[in-house]
Amino acid sequence: MKQHRSLIRAAFTCLAVLASSPLSQAEDTNSDASIVARNTAGRATVYQQMDQASLETLTTPDRLRNVAKGGFAPTEIWRALEHGEKVECLDCIPAVSKLLYDDNAKTREISAWWLRRRIFGVFGPGQVYSRTVATLDDPSKSEKQRAYAAEALGEFLTSAGTPHVAQAIVADPSPLVRVSAVHALQRLNSAGPNGELSVALADPNEQVKIAALHASTRINAFNDVATITMLLGDASSTVRTRALEALGTLKAADSVVGIAAKLSPANEPVPSVRAAAATALGEIGDAAVRQAVQDARDNDPDHFVRDAAAVALRQL
Repeated sequence: MKQHRSLIRAAFTCLAVLASSPLSQAEDTNSDASIVARNTAGRATVYQQMDQASLETLTTPDRLRNVAKGGFAPTEIWRALEHGEKVECLDCIPAVSKLLYDDNAKTREISAWWLRRRIFGVFGPGQVYSRTVATLDDPSKSEKQRAYAAEALGEFLTSAGTPHVAQAIVADPSPLVRVSAVHALQRLNSAGPNGELSVALADPNEQVKIAALHASTRINAFNDVATITMLLGDASSTVRTRALEALGTLKAADSVVGIAAKLSPANEPVPSVRAAAATALGEIGDAAVRQAVQDARDNDPDHFVRDAAAVALRQL
């Protein structure tokens, strides 16, 4: 009987504590103070033995709106957005969306990260996402605005943006926009609905090709090794080097003959490209080219190429 009374007293005590909790008292649930109180209550309990001043302070809606207006150092903007990750503030969204077009790349990235975590106010008709798509598709916008819009569509990580950035790769006249669109495809882990990444590999602009080569080794479904192999004859030594690096990463066994040809100074005058060829053959690991790699190790006039070939031989 005494045990039952003790259990009843314990239950009433718990109810009394809950009733007196600040979170159960009537308050203005839309105020900045109440939002912070809700989001920090659990943290304060977990870290009650620590000095609260040592913990991160959650960003209030007022703070979010203020930093988005400008006039703050980039690090202050990043901190405010990161510490406001779970703060719901519908009227902060228009202000933060302007940061998608900030000149600081990190600010654009973090603002897109903050926006994509919103449940409401971003992905509906006429809201931030659809306006970003419209900016990319609008040729009257500046190339910088279109490029930043392409980046944002990639950072939103929503597959609905894939056709738009893919179209920008094949149709936008600005190399800056096409580079950003390639980066966006990479973030979306897509080679494009109609293989637009392969189109970017054949782009006349060097930077677009380099961006596409970088993306080719990071998109899961990409397998157009033949187009990359064609770039071994590109006029740019940087493109040739990046193509060799990509072929090595992709373990492109079908390309070893073309790669081995780049070991010869008669075929490839740039030593750094020949060294990249040796490294790629080592990564692919096809013993059929062992003799060509050994010749490079023993006879190449550049010691960096000889060193790269020596390392590759150990992998064959």
